[in-house]
Amino acid sequence: MADQYVQSGEDGRPKEIPAIRWDEPPEGPVLVLLDQTRLPAEEVELVCTDAPVLVEAIRSLAVRGAPLLGIAGAYGVALAAARGFDVDDAAEALAGARPTAVNLAVGVRRAQAAYRAELARSGDAERAAAAALGAARALHEEDAEASARMAARGLALLDELLPGGGHRVLTHCNTGALVSGGEGTAFAVALAAHRAGQLRRLWVDETRPLLQGARLTAYEAARNGMAYTLLTDNAAGSLFAAGEVDAVLIGADRIAADGSVANKVGSYPLAVLARYHHVPFIVVAPLTTVDLETADGASIEVEQRPGFEVTEIAAPQVPVAGGEPGGGIPVAPLGTQAYNPAFDVTPPELVTAIVTEEGVVSPVTGEALAELCARSRQVTQTF
Repeated sequence: MADQYVQSGEDGRPKEIPAIRWDEPPEGPVLVLLDQTRLPAEEVELVCTDAPVLVEAIRSLAVRGAPLLGIAGAYGVALAAARGFDVDDAAEALAGARPTAVNLAVGVRRAQAAYRAELARSGDAERAAAAALGAARALHEEDAEASARMAARGLALLDELLPGGGHRVLTHCNTGALVSGGEGTAFAVALAAHRAGQLRRLWVDETRPLLQGARLTAYEAARNGMAYTLLTDNAAGSLFAAGEVDAVLIGADRIAADGSVANKVGSYPLAVLARYHHVPFIVVAPLTTVDLETADGASIEVEQRPGFEVTEIAAPQVPVAGGEPGGGIPVAPLGTQAYNPAFDVTPPELVTAIVTEEGVVSPVTGEALAELCARSRQVTQTF
C-alpha cells in the first residue's frame, strides 16, 4: 500500500524534506519518498510499505536519478526483509525496474548480499533484516560523502579549465539533492561554484519530455538562491553560438568500460555542440555508476519510455495515474506514434572529463577509468 502526505513546519508552511528516508512508525517500517512527479507544485511524500509499491514509484519516476535509485533499491530490499516478504523476489523486481541506471541493481545486490550473509551466519531473519538495513544506510551515507567530494573536485576542475571565474554553466535534466544522498552530482558542482562566488549563470535545459530541468533543477536552483535561467532544449545551440556557455555539466546513469556515458536523452547533442564550440563537456558521477562489465556504449541497454509522455503533457500536480494514457493534455493527433528513449549515449571522445569522488579522468579512456576503479578498490580494502 502507499499513502501520500505533506509535511509542514511549525510556522505552517511546507518544510524542506529529504528525497528519501527510512521511518519506523508503530504500524511497521516504511520507506518514505519525496514524490518527484508532484514537484514543483506540491511537496508530497509517498509512503512505501512493500517492494511492489517501490517498484511502481521507480517506474513512474516518483523516485529517480542514478545514485538515489541505488539507495532506494537497497532500502527496498531492507523493507522486504523487515516486513517478512520474500527478499529474493523483491530484489529481482527492484533490480529490473529500470534497466539503464546501473546504481539501482548495485544497491539492491549490496543489501541482498548483506541479508544473505547474516542469514547464513546466524539463521536469524530479524538480524538478517537488520543487516540489509545497515547496508542501505551505509550506502546512503557513502553517497552523501561522495557527493561532497565530487563537488569539490568538480569545482577545482572548473577553476582550472576556466581560470577567469564567473562560470556560465549549462546543465541537463536534474542532478541535485533530488537524485542523491547528498547535494547531488553535476548540480552539486554548480552549487559549490555558487557558494564560492564563481557561478555567473546556471543555464537549465527544460529536459523534454518530462521536464526534469524545468520542474526539478529550477526548483533546486531557486531554493538555493542561484542565478539561473531556463531554456528549451532546442535553444541550446543558439546559446552556444552566442558564446554564453563556458562549460557543460551533466550526470550519468551508466558509464561503460570504454568511458561511454549514458545520461538523460538530450545529453549527446549537447556534447556535439560543446565539441564544435570548444566548450568543456564534463560528466559528474560516483564510481557506483561506472560499469566495467558493460564493454562500450553500444552495449548499454537504453530504456524506452511510453509514447504518451511525448504525445501528452501532464501537469505536475495531476500525475498520470498508473502510467495510463489519457491523463494528460494531448499535444499530437490521436494515434500518433512517438520515439521516446529515456537516455542517449555520449562516446568518450566527446567527454572532456569524468569527475568522481575518487578522482578525475581526463582524457577519458577505458584504461584510465579501469585504473581509477582499481585504485579505489585498493583504498577501500585497506579499511
